[in-house]
Order: sequence, then structure tokens, then C-alpha cells
Amino acid sequence: MIKSFGDVMKSSITTGAAAAFASQSRGVAYLHSPGDAFSRMVTLIPGDGIGPEVTKSVVDVFHAMQAPITWERFDNLSGSLPDKSPRLSVPPEVLASIKRNGACLKGTLFTPLGKKNTNTQSINVQMRKDLDLHVNVCHGFSFPGIPLRFNDLDIVVIRENTEGEYSGLEHEVVDGVVESLKVITFEKSLRTAQYAFEFAFLNHRRKVTAIHKANIMKQADGMFLKACRQVSEKYPEIKYEEMIVDNTCMQLVSRPGQFDVMVTPNLYGNLVSNVVAGLCGGMGVCPGGNVGNGVAVFEQGARHVGRDLAGKGLSNPTAMLLSSAMMLRHMKLNSFADRLTGAVLDVYHAGNKDVLTPDVGGHGTHFKFTEAVIRNLE
Repeated sequence: MIKSFGDVMKSSITTGAAAAFASQSRGVAYLHSPGDAFSRMVTLIPGDGIGPEVTKSVVDVFHAMQAPITWERFDNLSGSLPDKSPRLSVPPEVLASIKRNGACLKGTLFTPLGKKNTNTQSINVQMRKDLDLHVNVCHGFSFPGIPLRFNDLDIVVIRENTEGEYSGLEHEVVDGVVESLKVITFEKSLRTAQYAFEFAFLNHRRKVTAIHKANIMKQADGMFLKACRQVSEKYPEIKYEEMIVDNTCMQLVSRPGQFDVMVTPNLYGNLVSNVVAGLCGGMGVCPGGNVGNGVAVFEQGARHVGRDLAGKGLSNPTAMLLSSAMMLRHMKLNSFADRLTGAVLDVYHAGNKDVLTPDVGGHGTHFKFTEAVIRNLE
């Protein structure tokens, strides 16, 4: 049986990524449809902060392995306008491009907040709502060569992506009193739960844990749990558990190996994804993506702008490279995705401190890391 992506990740820790992927692919042929070798258009939004650097790494690696991708670029799109005020909406031509192409690779957009614009929604959140990217996926796993407190981690966080505390419904009732509305709907909870269990089934995962705070928010989080329980009944072969979010955070930093697939409302997913990323090496290593109906936007699993690192050559392109591998699999370009993933993991398996970036214990640059990945493609 062909291994799941997570199983291949685990085997790479001891055997070497390239060897694991070579072993996996021996005797396996991807049967394409006529015309699949023609180039496909993908929207590229480099974004702010380290976004232009890490997306350039992807462009360079795709060029080196001759992936059939043509980029429709929006290099000037930022979360702020030239006068440093926040951008209030996603340009229509950007949304049209993503809908037309069906796939987008995106760096994080920075939305400045200040005393005069505290009610401004992040342009990243606005894009998810405009495109109805209702599910976010963050994949955290142990890397060979990165000293971690826990090894053999392989956790997928699946997060509702459009409502909850991110609904953006706030107002000041009277002076000094602010009311912020958390909106949970059964329809959106249900489709998030369905995606989580489908993911677990298709990737040979054994357990789904629903994260909640229904002991306090009995109706809102209770509705989310109702949807999860309803879907779980259709997958009796997958173990289903529920865990309160504060206990989840404690369990993640003490016994993370108990988790497999986690399904969460919006805010809890943000918190949990960042804890998982921290356990696995930081924001620079965990890939992620946002999925809707007929459209997907891929970005770092732990979505940070990294403005303090921009222009210094210290950014880690791993998360963006592996997010682009996710994108290739989503587009059914599996062999390119396997080559890319194997090349990235082999850089870690080699453990050359001159190549690895500082966030994972090295003293290299993102240029050196990208060059090493390209060499491993040969």
C-alpha cells in the first residue's frame, strides 16, 4: 500500500528523504490525463515581510525542476497602501485571478493597526472570506536534523477559516464597553468537520480530535461539537475524541504524540497551529493551505509576516516550499511534489549548518538553503 504523506515524513527521519521517496515510488506510476504536461497558471502573491524572499525560493526551485507552472504575479499587493494606511479590500483583479486559476501561492500580507483603525480587518482574513476559503490546514511534523524536545511528531490542524471570533462584528456599546460577537453556524461547522474526516480517511489517519470550549460557550462551541459528532458517525473506523482548548495547549507541550488530526473553530485553530509549529521548529517549517470550493490558496502554516527578518537573508523558505508541494499535489502533479519534498528533507537530513537557517540551528541563509534544495533535485 502506498504510504501516506505523514508516514513518508516519519520514515525520512531515519532513512533519508530521497531514499524514502524513491522506495515509495518504485513500482508506482502516476497515470495522467492527456494535456497534464502543459503549463498551468497559478496566482502568485509574494506579500509583505519575508514573503518576497521565500516565494522567490519557490519560483527558483520550480524553474530548476521544470514544473509545468506559469506564475500570474501580483508583486505590488500589500496589506497597506503607499501612505501606510491599511488596505481595506482585496483588489478585484486579484480575486478574479485566483478564481480563474484555481490555485494561489501567497506570502502573508501585513495590515497595520493603530489608534485610528483598530476596527480594520486583516486583508488576509478578508481574502479568505471573499473566496470562501472555509478550511485552513497546517501540517506540523518532526524534521531530521532539528533538535526538538519531541521527535516523531506528525500533527495536522484543520481549522474553520471564515467565522467565529474572526467575524469582525465589534462595536462600542457605551463609552468604555466593547461588545465583540462570536458567530458559529452549523453549516460552516459541518463542512469543516466533513473536511477533517475526509482528510483523515484519505490520508490513512486514525484519530480526529475536536478542540472546543463548550464547557463555557455551551451554545456556540456546542454547535461545533454537534457537527463534529454527526460527521464522526459516518467514519466508525476513525477514533473520535473531544478536548477543551486550554487542556489541549497543555497536552501539546507535554504529550503531543497523542494527536493526529485536530479539527477546530477559527480562533482555537490559530492558537493550536502556532503551538504545533513551535514544537516542530517554528514558523519557518510548517506548510499550510486554505481550501474552498474550486479554489485553494497555499501559504505558511503559521502565518507570520516576519518583518523583522525581511532583507537580511535569514528567512527560512522551508514552509513555503512544502506549501508549494502541497499545491502541486492538490493540482495532481504528484511526481513534482515528491521530488520537491524529498529535496527539502534531504537538506535537513544532511544537517549542514552552513546551509540551514538560524531558526533551526544553522548559520546559513535562505539563498544557500534554496541552492541546496536545487542540488538535491538532480
